[in-house]
Amino acid sequence: MITPAFELSQDAESLTIAIRVPYARVSEFEVYFEGVDFKFYAKPYFLRLTLPGRIVENGAEDGSYDVDKGIFTLRMSKETPGQHFEGLDMLTSLLASKKSRSAKPLVEVTGSSELPVESNEDEEDFDWEIEQSPYEELTESDLNSQWHYGFGNLRTGVFKRLQDELSDVIDVKEPDSTPPAERRQKRLAAEESKFDPDHYLADYFEDEAIRKVLKYKPWWTIAFAKMMASPERSQEQSNQEAFQVSFSKEENYQLLKFTNKSYLLDKRAQYHVYYGLIDILLAYCYEIRVTEGESNVESPWNIRKLSGTLSWFETWNNVHEILVSFGRRVLCYPLYRHFKLVTKAHIDTVKILQLGRSAILKCLLDIHKIFQENDPAYILNDLYISDYCIWIQKVKSRKLASLAETLQRTYLTKGQLGLEIEELESAALLVQGEETELEVPWSVSSQQLSGLDSLPGGSAKSDEISSSKTEDLSVDRAKPADCEGGKINSLEENATLNTDALEFYIKPDIWTCDIGQEKPVSSSQSPKASAPLIVELEEEMETQPQPCQQHEPSPVDKGKQPT
Repeated sequence: MITPAFELSQDAESLTIAIRVPYARVSEFEVYFEGVDFKFYAKPYFLRLTLPGRIVENGAEDGSYDVDKGIFTLRMSKETPGQHFEGLDMLTSLLASKKSRSAKPLVEVTGSSELPVESNEDEEDFDWEIEQSPYEELTESDLNSQWHYGFGNLRTGVFKRLQDELSDVIDVKEPDSTPPAERRQKRLAAEESKFDPDHYLADYFEDEAIRKVLKYKPWWTIAFAKMMASPERSQEQSNQEAFQVSFSKEENYQLLKFTNKSYLLDKRAQYHVYYGLIDILLAYCYEIRVTEGESNVESPWNIRKLSGTLSWFETWNNVHEILVSFGRRVLCYPLYRHFKLVTKAHIDTVKILQLGRSAILKCLLDIHKIFQENDPAYILNDLYISDYCIWIQKVKSRKLASLAETLQRTYLTKGQLGLEIEELESAALLVQGEETELEVPWSVSSQQLSGLDSLPGGSAKSDEISSSKTEDLSVDRAKPADCEGGKINSLEENATLNTDALEFYIKPDIWTCDIGQEKPVSSSQSPKASAPLIVELEEEMETQPQPCQQHEPSPVDKGKQPT
């Protein structure tokens, strides 16, 4: 049997379903619906749905079939008029559960006719902090055991069958026998060795291309602005699906290919799944911005390389250490390595989370498509992205709103990355200042140059000086006074230029983890920030002054190559 493409819509009184069944015979249609169950059959098509609300057969239902388009439309009455059915665009979650034909070691709930809910999650609000356990020496049996990874840490032994493709997909070697603590140590060491000061300074001073991508507005920026400007938006709606993102036909077909299943996750695994979602979205936001929405052959590499979850199978303990890992990887691996790109991805991810399940699912579907078209990145779909696409459709909106709020209040500074980039920037600016001072003795006036003509051979010397220095000196005299006079005062300002905007509204409210020592450290709290401050932050970032640009070559090597 073929599962047909379908769409659902609603009004206050009824639910309408449109099913695309080309070449089906009108005389062979069979429809059954009662409560939350809906069944449709028209050979060779079969559709069974579990609806998010109850419908009733009361004689007011009607149906029609468009022969030219091959679309069967059925309108049914709601049992409770005025009730709003949530999640009608979450097509995979509406499909009735069925036995999976996949060999993936996942637990599924089959044959259920109850309303779709997020499985095995406590009703209390998450505090988004995993309890830390003291370090213990590994025993010999632990060293020989199989370590888990993937969505919810539900996979193991996968790479024993894929050794040839392992190095092309992830950075961690032998993940089946590498414990999580060792993965983190190796990841940090790899980032330290990969960081290139010349590349970073080149992007810091010559940032014309970066300023261009910072101005790009992805689709979620527009959707977020519409949501914030919506007159119907209220405090009650802010904790629900306040804004629906539409899906294309291609995305709807993607959703129909997934198998509906429920995941039995303990509380710790739930944390890991939510945190992994943030990490993956951060990498995706960076990729969309630097390519301005046009994915290319480098897109799969960019996404998986910037995500510690995808490249090192990392699991996270709090939101802050996710931002630290993402910031370090942005400054170590891609073509554009600038801290403002880290900040922009942070803001973009908050917006996507606040837009709700539809926006998150749309991003995950795009990642799934990018990986599916790349060999061997498709393995990451089996390990993570496909399960995320199914799982997110059943996540409660208030959990996502709480996660977005926590991410919005968590801030990141350059000094927390552990790469000493503030010292690097200050040293480079001091070098520029010294070079400028060395040029001052040559800054003679035009009257002095003309006076040289009266000296023996003065005309020749004057010509020589003017041919070699005049153009450079005229450039020096044309520099703004604040660029030279305020150079020393601007050293500290430039060192933290990219993080000041974040700090004025995002303050930490969670226990953060010191990456070097892996010990919890306390951070202060501040009142919760409202969503419109994100827009104010973006505007301030775009209007912030840039470091003074020198007309002569920068003291750093601009010959950078993508890695």
